[in-house]
Amino acid sequence: VQLQASGGGLVQPGGSLGLSCAASGNIVSIYQLGWHRQAPGKQRELVATVTSLGSTNYGDSVKGRFTISRDNAKNTVYLQMNNLKPEDTAVYYCSARSLMDPSPAYWGQGTQVTVSS
Repeated sequence: VQLQASGGGLVQPGGSLGLSCAASGNIVSIYQLGWHRQAPGKQRELVATVTSLGSTNYGDSVKGRFTISRDNAKNTVYLQMNNLKPEDTAVYYCSARSLMDPSPAYWGQGTQVTVSS
């Protein structure tokens, strides 16, 4: 499975930004797609995940501000980020796992999101 992320960039606090990630390869095996992020000096943390059935899960710090969605026909997962805060600054990674994987088994290349005035 290969994951190609796009989007990201620089945005002011309170602004919005969207990320997308297209999956290719053995996509039949993909059960869950998601986003994680890693800020400098911090561990990688969950942002949001969505299963093939549409069940979503969000990290506490982004609930109510971020929305994850998935287009199964396009094998693409999206992350809409609203009301961005400086603490959202991080490298965002697209992830994927099969039903048999206890945690993400595949990772995209990462895209930088910077929230700053």
